[in-house]
Amino acid sequence: MMSKNVLILIAGLLTAAACNQQPAADKTEQSKESGQTFGAAPANADGAIRYDELAAKMTGQDSLQAKVTAKVGEVCQAKGCWMTLVSDNGNNPEMRVTFKDYAFFMPKDLSGKEVLIEGIAYMETTSVEDLRHYAEDAGKSKAEIEAIKEPKRELAFEATGVQILKK
Repeated sequence: MMSKNVLILIAGLLTAAACNQQPAADKTEQSKESGQTFGAAPANADGAIRYDELAAKMTGQDSLQAKVTAKVGEVCQAKGCWMTLVSDNGNNPEMRVTFKDYAFFMPKDLSGKEVLIEGIAYMETTSVEDLRHYAEDAGKSKAEIEAIKEPKRELAFEATGVQILKK
């Protein structure tokens, strides 16, 4: 009976210790060197397209496996758990990029860097609640957050890997 209680105590302590550890993927303070990768690194840039070309490739499709290069707009300032990519010519809205299975995060100061991402582009409707959450994560003001009143139909991307191309 006593050994059963000891085993339960040990299991509880191990569980508590595991819950208090930061995930290995939460390495947001890493240096942002060209060539540094996160997640399953894209093998190479062969077949990669610019973000501005992606919308045209999505015509008539709900999703598309793709490699995309673009400049990073914003990064989640809470954890680095999402980022946005910006259009070269300003004709396309920012595209939100999340990371498959929440398996890795981006450095919080990656804005302005050029990246190569690989994964799946897809169309989604983002709820007001999620849009407000993203605005809060990005450090927007209370007024900017409260001004969000409509869901948004947008192109999004789930990356399996990210490579920093330029400083």
